[in-house]
Amino acid sequence: MTDLSQIKFSPLRNNPGLRFALPVIAFLLIGFVGPLIIVLAFSFIPPKTFEFTGEWTFDNYRYIFHGSYYRGLLWSRGVGIVTVAILFLSCYPLAFGIAKVFGKWATPFTLAMVLPLFVSENVRLFGWTLILIKGGGILAGTMKFLFGLDPGTMGASSAFATLLGAAFLIYRRVASPRIMAAIAIGMVVVVLLFNQAGGGADQFWALPWFWHLTVGSFAFGAVFLATDPASASATETGQWVYGLLIGAMIVVFRVADPAHPDGVLFAILLGNIFAPLIDYTVVWAHIRKRARRNG
Repeated sequence: MTDLSQIKFSPLRNNPGLRFALPVIAFLLIGFVGPLIIVLAFSFIPPKTFEFTGEWTFDNYRYIFHGSYYRGLLWSRGVGIVTVAILFLSCYPLAFGIAKVFGKWATPFTLAMVLPLFVSENVRLFGWTLILIKGGGILAGTMKFLFGLDPGTMGASSAFATLLGAAFLIYRRVASPRIMAAIAIGMVVVVLLFNQAGGGADQFWALPWFWHLTVGSFAFGAVFLATDPASASATETGQWVYGLLIGAMIVVFRVADPAHPDGVLFAILLGNIFAPLIDYTVVWAHIRKRARRNG
């Protein structure tokens, strides 16, 4: 008899609907949700600024609610809700009619009609305007490092491409997502501490966390180097400690040691040195806990 506990179920393999919906979900996230997140982020920075660096502020919101602009905002929200309700009532019978007339070709016909309109309106969103604006917009600022528009080490200059590789490695269960997440968390925490501490005229102390995420080889090292199963921590708890150590030390090397402005390789090597000790401590703690539980 087959031991059911040994069978590994994959949500994508056992759910063909979700598997076929992934391209549409990715399209919506990149084309619609992404620009909205960009707009939300830009609402906290000073006006006429295309950089995420510097102090974030609520001045834009104060400007809206202290004047009369909030009335237009509320009216636009109300019109949007009414429009969605009208479209919901009118498009459902239309969709039923298309399905009856075109049969199995109903979906391609619907996509052929909707996608051009969707893309046209989506490009006009303020988020895509900031990206595609003449002169660079945010592509000349923070996003330049995210997409690797500047020359650099092969494979390490584009954080976006590295994230695609991370998704593939996690899907194939080759790399540990715990290590990647722990490195990012460790980096963010230490960067925020350095930002609060300040460093006089040293601009590295005030560098925001998203710059550390995109510049240098941080993303490449966190995804492809630190997750090497031969040298990384093997226990689940140890992987969190191992990743937090690497993420924290990357920032320490970058900020506190100007001679090593990247510091990724040094931090990963340091984590590899401590990985056996971390695993030994985790296993020893589990043994002690089990022995104490069993009396």
